Amino acid sequence: MFRHAKHALFISMLLTLMSVTVVTVQAQPVSDDEITQLQARIERLEAELRQTQQKLEATQKQKAAAEDKLAQAEETIAEAREDREERIAEAEQAVEKEPAEIRFGPLRVGGAMRANYAIGDYPEMDGASRSFEDGGNFNLDTFRLNLDYADGPYIGKVEYRWYNGYNFLHTGWLGYQFDDKRQLQFGVNRVPFGPGPYGVSQSWFFDQHYYLGLADDMDLGAKYHHETGNWKWDLAYYIADEGNYIGASHDSARYSYDVVNESDDGYEERHQFNLRGIYQFSINNVTTDLGLSLQYGQLESRGVQDDGDRYAASLHMVNKWGQFTLASQVTYYRFDVDSRQPLGTDKLVQMGAYDFPSTAAAEAWVPAISLNYYLETKQIAWLDYVIPYIEYSTVVKQESSFNDSELATLGAAWGKDNWYIYTDLSASNGNEFIGGDAAFGDRLGVNQDDDWQTRFNINFGYYF
Repeated sequence: MFRHAKHALFISMLLTLMSVTVVTVQAQPVSDDEITQLQARIERLEAELRQTQQKLEATQKQKAAAEDKLAQAEETIAEAREDREERIAEAEQAVEKEPAEIRFGPLRVGGAMRANYAIGDYPEMDGASRSFEDGGNFNLDTFRLNLDYADGPYIGKVEYRWYNGYNFLHTGWLGYQFDDKRQLQFGVNRVPFGPGPYGVSQSWFFDQHYYLGLADDMDLGAKYHHETGNWKWDLAYYIADEGNYIGASHDSARYSYDVVNESDDGYEERHQFNLRGIYQFSINNVTTDLGLSLQYGQLESRGVQDDGDRYAASLHMVNKWGQFTLASQVTYYRFDVDSRQPLGTDKLVQMGAYDFPSTAAAEAWVPAISLNYYLETKQIAWLDYVIPYIEYSTVVKQESSFNDSELATLGAAWGKDNWYIYTDLSASNGNEFIGGDAAFGDRLGVNQDDDWQTRFNINFGYYF
């Protein structure tokens, strides 16, 4: 293109010089042949100039067409990347996949059966146990029933679970779908706190947020979801926790961790408010969900102690690039309780789930991080995908006499058709489900033993 421009400039200068020459020699006698030759030369140069201008215009059109093709290619790549990220997100939540197509009008019926193998730092027992010495233990973990309702804008979901010796309602709500960006739920639903339904975690054990009632927590109330532009907003009010169901404990036969009233004169959760905002943006092929979660609730006294309250605030972020997902979160929480409560201190709160009560520090910071990679396995007939992951979280307690509680997990989730299998190697110095050598019920509280223990776990899940 620049060569053509220089050619055109040279021809223009030559024409100017020739014009001056013609003017200069007008006073001299010129033959008809010389005039004819000069005119022919001028016409030839003008033709070359027109050709050069035409080539320049064609080059500019080619450049514009190339820029349009480049913009279209970039748009196509962005759409393909977004589609791939959506498929990855669907696979990561396969454990909560939609039930099989057993329908009764607008009602769909499904469920799951799960079995579990565990081996680790547990005491030996007569017969099978989870200890290394006894070779671990294999048993039935869960049976659950799912009901999903969808009739126009009216929607609903119920999930009930049975375990060995206890059972409870996991989910039970009715709602209204205004459009694909707005939804309202009433009933026992998941509290909007943290980066997603399971916090930062991909593993079967979750991270420490879950055991403090700050991830995958189900409560009784109303939740409104709204999406606008790059923002996703959730606003919720919960009148109480999800309740206690059938088990041996007084108030802990439930799915998610809550402040429980095991002694019948302790505290109960009431009037909780939640606000969560998540902003999504992309930089250099990395998609980021940056969010803030806020929670405030009351603790109603059933004994001589004064009423209390509780609050939590969390910053969280999820970064996705290619098949990698990096999730991070830091949370501060505090329970304001009276030292006259049944525990006899304002440094601890009574919590419970899975039919087992436990204690937790009343004030702490909770940092957590996880990294996973989604890998399709089309070349393997018996496997659709595998998601390896590594996770770490800790409870950094404000009470200096308490020991912190850490949890680290290295594992993978394996998916094939209706099967979803976890393989996890976890180590912790303060988690109720890792190891049996330290005192149970104290590990998220004082954590007096501060003893690192290990557990290897395989969970087999079939969803129907």
